[in-house]
Amino acid sequence: MQYYCTLFDKGYLTRGLALYESLKQIGTSFHLYILTFDALSQQILQTHRLEYVTIIPLSEFENDSLLSIKATRSRTEYYWTCTSFLIKYVLETFKHNLCTYLDADLYFFGKPEMLFEEMGTADALITPHRYAKKHEKLAATSGIYCVQFMPFRNTKNGMHILNWWANACFDCCPEVYTNGCFGDQKYLDDWPERFKNVHVLTHLGGGIGPWNVEQYELMNDKLIVKKTGESFSPIFFHFHGLKIYHNGTLTQGMPGYQISSEMFEKFYRPYLKKLHQMCKEISTATVNGLEISAQNQPKTPILKTAIKKILGRPLSKTYSWEEVL
Repeated sequence: MQYYCTLFDKGYLTRGLALYESLKQIGTSFHLYILTFDALSQQILQTHRLEYVTIIPLSEFENDSLLSIKATRSRTEYYWTCTSFLIKYVLETFKHNLCTYLDADLYFFGKPEMLFEEMGTADALITPHRYAKKHEKLAATSGIYCVQFMPFRNTKNGMHILNWWANACFDCCPEVYTNGCFGDQKYLDDWPERFKNVHVLTHLGGGIGPWNVEQYELMNDKLIVKKTGESFSPIFFHFHGLKIYHNGTLTQGMPGYQISSEMFEKFYRPYLKKLHQMCKEISTATVNGLEISAQNQPKTPILKTAIKKILGRPLSKTYSWEEVL
């Protein structure tokens, strides 16, 4: 069994539920620890009674050190600061041999067992962004590696790496690139040299995202690297930048990302369908006897696309779920 942890607030609640559903659908043996940053997320998760989930309330997670800096950081900066502390919390509290952090906006299309097999006996694993050529300059500010799928082993060296990372994020975790730092992510750049027994993932199916997907093409159920012809199976896609706002608009993060129609069909449409399903389930949930209505539920699902080449339609057009799905 693999043990995972993730964190989110109500803004990413449907994404967190979709992540959980994807792990179930691929038929892997897992348990997911979820740190919730607000009461509404916690209550809705509790009403779902998810079979393979342990909910970690914020009140049980936060310690005096984290509380001492909370007011000095933006919401995003604080969440990023908490990432390493969450992995530590799970390993130390539940005594697992290994725990893997997952970003809440990941979605699994294949079993991750081969990623753990590749990791072998390493104490930590990091995944490169593998930027498409036009996005390579992002490495200077966003980092070589992505905080998205990060297994840590509960060993002396694994905890040494994790504690170093937590201390670094505690000292500085800026939302905007500042003096060589960017959130919790830029710290990973020198890990293969700084620490021993850190594995850099080579399987291309681990870490597909909008910053690298345009260098691949689809052939049956495989992805092909356009330059080399190498084929691989997708394991997970990172839907970074996909934001659904309460006023019913959707954007795809950086305007430079281009998603082809075939990649939209392969990855985005199934994911949007799952988010739609999660939104509907939340809309029929009750919390303490109160039905979750459109006024108090998380981000609502009417879409205005800013994904330039998804469907070849005007940037300003507003789409209903039915049109996009």
